[in-house]
Amino acid sequence: MGDTLLTGGEWHVMRELWEESPQTLMQLVGKLAESVGWAKSTTITTLRRMEGKGLVAVEQTERGKSYTPLVDERDAAVSETRSFLDRVYAGSVGLMVSALAEREELSDAEIAELRNILRRAEEKRHD
Repeated sequence: MGDTLLTGGEWHVMRELWEESPQTLMQLVGKLAESVGWAKSTTITTLRRMEGKGLVAVEQTERGKSYTPLVDERDAAVSETRSFLDRVYAGSVGLMVSALAEREELSDAEIAELRNILRRAEEKRHD
């Protein structure tokens, strides 16, 4: 995917497709109507735009159009995270964590999780 960032609407569609794919147009219409209140036309327009951007593949089947993601979920999350860090914290993970810690936004469980993540990252560097 490179550094292609997804719009808010594209995230909704991709989450459905990452959970289960391929899915027909009507399956996606139903799921997105339920999860985010989209009309059929909104889903169709979003999927058409996503196909044009190379985010999804579409195949005509006997059940209608069927969609498959062309973007890896982890790659999309990493690109989005990097973009957020660059925009909001000048690319600094430390500034972001510091801002959360200073406002006491981190729970004990999150602090423990961060320690484990950092320990594993350090171990990888020394392997």
